[in-house]
Amino acid sequence: MTREKLTLRLHQELPYQLTVETESWEERRDGSVRIEQIIYVAREGHRGIALGPGGETLKAIGIAARKEMEAFLGRRVHLFLNVKLRPGWLDEAERYTQIGLDIRDGG
Repeated sequence: MTREKLTLRLHQELPYQLTVETESWEERRDGSVRIEQIIYVAREGHRGIALGPGGETLKAIGIAARKEMEAFLGRRVHLFLNVKLRPGWLDEAERYTQIGLDIRDGG
């Protein structure tokens, strides 16, 4: 949901070399959930695009993603997003294996 919101917000500016990973998911006693996600980008310039001026883009993406998650899960969501540089993440075979693809044999 977060990656979808990135795509919708950034349109043509979208750095296609980004991915979103859920770093932690914590069920809280009050029934809500705390989710921490990292948005990985391949180039430093993409980091600035994802953050936006004064962090405004990241904040808007976070709000939109959190609202959709709350509707889907039917409970309160505390969403925390960070943007980090990770050059070469597109070449990490493990990333494709996690979704059922084997890039060594073409797929």
